[in-house]
Amino acid sequence: MRSDFLLILDFGSQYTQLIARKIREFQVYCEIQRFNIDIKKFLNSKKDYQIKGIILSGGPASVLEKDSPSLSKKNLILIQKLDVPVLGICYGLQLLAKIYRGKVHKSIQREYGNSNITIFHQDGIFTNVKKHLKVWMSHGDSIRILPENFIITSQSKNGTISSFESVSKKIYGVQFHPEVEHTENGKQILKNFVFKICRVSHLFKSSNYIEQKISEIKQKVGNNYAICALSGGVDSSVAAVLTYKAIGKKLICIHIDNGLMRKNESSTVIKLFREKFKLKIIFIDSSELFLSRLKNVINPEEKRKIIGKTFIEVFENEAKKIERRGKKIEYLVQGTLYPDVIESTSFKGPSATIKTHHNVGGLPKKMSLKLIEPLRELFKDEVRKIGKALKIPSDFLYRHPFPGPGLAVRVLGNITKEKLNILRDADEIYINELRKFGLYKKIWQAFSVILPVQTVGVMGDERSYEYLLGLRAVTSTDGMTADFYIFKKDFLISVSNKIVNKVKGINRVVYDITSKPPATIEWE
Repeated sequence: MRSDFLLILDFGSQYTQLIARKIREFQVYCEIQRFNIDIKKFLNSKKDYQIKGIILSGGPASVLEKDSPSLSKKNLILIQKLDVPVLGICYGLQLLAKIYRGKVHKSIQREYGNSNITIFHQDGIFTNVKKHLKVWMSHGDSIRILPENFIITSQSKNGTISSFESVSKKIYGVQFHPEVEHTENGKQILKNFVFKICRVSHLFKSSNYIEQKISEIKQKVGNNYAICALSGGVDSSVAAVLTYKAIGKKLICIHIDNGLMRKNESSTVIKLFREKFKLKIIFIDSSELFLSRLKNVINPEEKRKIIGKTFIEVFENEAKKIERRGKKIEYLVQGTLYPDVIESTSFKGPSATIKTHHNVGGLPKKMSLKLIEPLRELFKDEVRKIGKALKIPSDFLYRHPFPGPGLAVRVLGNITKEKLNILRDADEIYINELRKFGLYKKIWQAFSVILPVQTVGVMGDERSYEYLLGLRAVTSTDGMTADFYIFKKDFLISVSNKIVNKVKGINRVVYDITSKPPATIEWE
């Protein structure tokens, strides 16, 4: 069955991904593409989807500037021929005004942040929306003269046109950002556009997606073999099981123990996927190799690069062994998610590197493997739904994120086996206490870090001089921003006492109360 979908053209707004997130929450499929994509070629590749509407995002440019981003004549003609509704947001509104021969000018009073608007027509995209709204503005230009046959549907307290529409042309525009939480009724406005204006009816369903991907992978792989680096994380696990459904024993999974994993992690992963899902898994214990290369390495970026390079080396050597046994490997399965794809296709390009990406495992070009990325169109919550439909246990699917470099970035400073074992034991107690107190699912990510600091303590009437352990727990929706979780005193007392009493090597526990930003979630 064909699914309805919306196309989002990105003009560089920092909020573009939020538009997609909000629409996906309605179980409606959408994709973000650069503003200058050849829409015809894109639509031709979406045979299983029917386009129902187009959204033009905001952006930092001004339509008054020479060479500011715009719709090509070819794309504009195609959009008009498609006869689907178009919604312009902020820059998108100004661009639509310019295209349809309205007038845009530099605002006398620019609007940034919270603003109040009055709705004139509480129908269309403003159905079931309050007459007076607080909205999030971010613009220096505004509309001076409307295009012909367009009407003003709302206005800000400063007299700025904050939305317009032309029902006959199926054109709608808002000067504010309905996709951000600061805008009242913003979700309802987007929902009105999706369902009332675009008339989306065929919703995105996990079962349809699985069937479609199984068919695609079968056709793509044929009689060849594919390999997958199965870490045990949500993304690689779901990608592996979905691919196995398609090609069975022609999928060979490789699980590498780098010595930096959580307590009993490898045995848990191997048991689940071998016994429950019957996956063919090659287990490689490379812990000694990884730890020897990390000896006396303090810098976190250097740690990440060493781990990434070593992972590639081990993975590549194993792939060559498989091929020497007569199995021609043509494909590599990766758990790439849609946020990664957005970063590479965004008008603004990839974000500035704060630290090397958690997921290590890019392979050298000389391997010449073709990619299978069955999750590249999905967000994390959608991946979990697919995993649930594939009967992957919920305890596995809803585990907190774990960085690719593993405990290497949670043992601050020099990495030793002793510190890793101390950290594993302490972290296991912490996570178990979160489950016991019913807190685990309320928290986006929780973990322990061992600091390169020893402190004086008193244990059993004797002086101790042992390591300091830091606890971190944050709430978030997507990991882009995060706030620390506010624990009650009884939990902190319980977890601290258990760690200090049961884990030899720790005599002091502290809790991190820093949000992101300014801090990152991981300490390194």
